[in-house]
Amino acid sequence: MRLWLKDSERRPDPQPVRTDARKALVVGSVAWLLALLAALLVGAISGQGLTWWFWCSAIGLALGVLGLAWVQWRRGSN
Repeated sequence: MRLWLKDSERRPDPQPVRTDARKALVVGSVAWLLALLAALLVGAISGQGLTWWFWCSAIGLALGVLGLAWVQWRRGSN
């Protein structure tokens, strides 16, 4: 078995597959929303130094929504 092929031995690269990332972004955003709600329902997190749970889930939700907006914007420009 060789690790390097000559250019004449290589097969052509396959065409890229179009995918729809919206479903994954929606599922991830819903998961972050549920984590955010759980962090809000646990009222004692501020007293225990666990406020990072809230901020982590809030930032995850924000990034998911921004990603969804980006995908929608890119989808409309094509």
